[in-house]
Amino acid sequence: MKALDAIIVVLSLAGVLVSMLALREHYSTETSPCSINDVWDCGAVNHSPYAAIHGLPVAAIGIMGYALLAALAGRFRLLTAIGAFAGFLFALRLSYIEARILETWCVYCVASQGIITLVFLLAGISALKSRKGATAGREATVAVRAPHES
Repeated sequence: MKALDAIIVVLSLAGVLVSMLALREHYSTETSPCSINDVWDCGAVNHSPYAAIHGLPVAAIGIMGYALLAALAGRFRLLTAIGAFAGFLFALRLSYIEARILETWCVYCVASQGIITLVFLLAGISALKSRKGATAGREATVAVRAPHES
């Protein structure tokens, strides 16, 4: 279980890094290093009206979300899974915007979508395993106590 939590932390820290790169792109006025063609252009995505929510860059939300997931992993498994699910849905919405509205993809955003998908799956597995372990532990305690109570 600890290895699974460690993987979630490492992936979350990778998410922080990718989000920092996207945030740098958001504020950059130079040519984007990942401006590959009309379909792959981080600058176009990160300078679009969809790159901020009420003035807060989406990449900054990603940094905070991934940092929170890293802090929660292994301590609060169910909360980590719920937070990762929320992040997954948020990233999925952003991917929809890239695909259907902007028709342009950001390499950093796609990497982040992959990372949050893995974090969500692993956090879900971790939460399920911890709940099964807790249930098994309670059943064993009840089974041991039951003969003594009769």
